[in-house]
Amino acid sequence: MTALYRPCEAIARLRPSLRLPRTRIQPRLGRTAFSTTRNARATHSSTPTPPPGPQRKSITLTGDTGQVRWSDLSPGEKAVRTTQQSVNLLVVLVGVLATGAVGYFMFSHVFSPSSETAHFNRAVSMIRSDSRCQALLGPPNDIAAFGEASWSRMARHRYISSTNETDRWGTEHMRFRFFVEGPLGQGVVHVHLVKRPSQSDYVHQELAVHVKGHQKINLVEDEKKNKVAPKIFGARWW
Repeated sequence: MTALYRPCEAIARLRPSLRLPRTRIQPRLGRTAFSTTRNARATHSSTPTPPPGPQRKSITLTGDTGQVRWSDLSPGEKAVRTTQQSVNLLVVLVGVLATGAVGYFMFSHVFSPSSETAHFNRAVSMIRSDSRCQALLGPPNDIAAFGEASWSRMARHRYISSTNETDRWGTEHMRFRFFVEGPLGQGVVHVHLVKRPSQSDYVHQELAVHVKGHQKINLVEDEKKNKVAPKIFGARWW
């Protein structure tokens, strides 16, 4: 009989002869350790050194912003900061005092019921409501009152000067003058107010209107004549 060729059996028989012997690879510990140490040294040596930070500027009287802490200041810088804060406090106090002085001046001379401005407004109202002044100056709404007589409107709005004095009996006297003008004419007004120790406010002693070419008009005297006290037992008691 003819033998059959079987390739699978031939390959199976040849497989043991084709296997390579196994070799054990042992790690080289010394070389590996040396390489690791070398790499670590290289890494450590390659790290850059951080540059030093910028130096702080010294504190001056005009250049202190308050950002540096008090504990970080030198004795000289602490003295500079103390001086600067003292100056700032002084400026604030001066501003407060100046504001108070301006407020007191505005109240005593403008808003107070006993101020010169309040008495000036009352005198102007009395003049505008008087029929004799209307006949010499014009309608009430057309009568203007101002400071010194001048062609300039800016000069007319100047502050009205007044004088204040106290006599030996303790009576306070206030006097001031202003000008009035209307469509029919213009004049000068003299005002005299008094405040006795028993009184709480000024009262008119004189309110005279002088219009050129006409007789003086004294609104206070005419008002007193109209309020003459009656006689009791032949005498006036007030």
